Amino acid sequence: MKTTIEISDPLLTDARKIATREGTTLRALVEQGLRQVVAEKKAKRPFKLRKASFKGKGLVPELAEANWDTIRDLSYEGRGG
Repeated sequence: MKTTIEISDPLLTDARKIATREGTTLRALVEQGLRQVVAEKKAKRPFKLRKASFKGKGLVPELAEANWDTIRDLSYEGRGG
């Protein structure tokens, strides 16, 4: 696919020198660089939610098997909820 990009003159000059020195084309050099950047971006660790507990030990034994509706109702009990 053809596309047009704008890059600084000094960068283009350096890239052409490297391509000539390595016996490759500017196109191949640009593709190599883009592949490297894309691979690095893909390899980044996925988002991980930080641990934000309140030093608790989980649910009290009486609620260990309770569903969310039950837990929510109990948490708002007597609070007008």
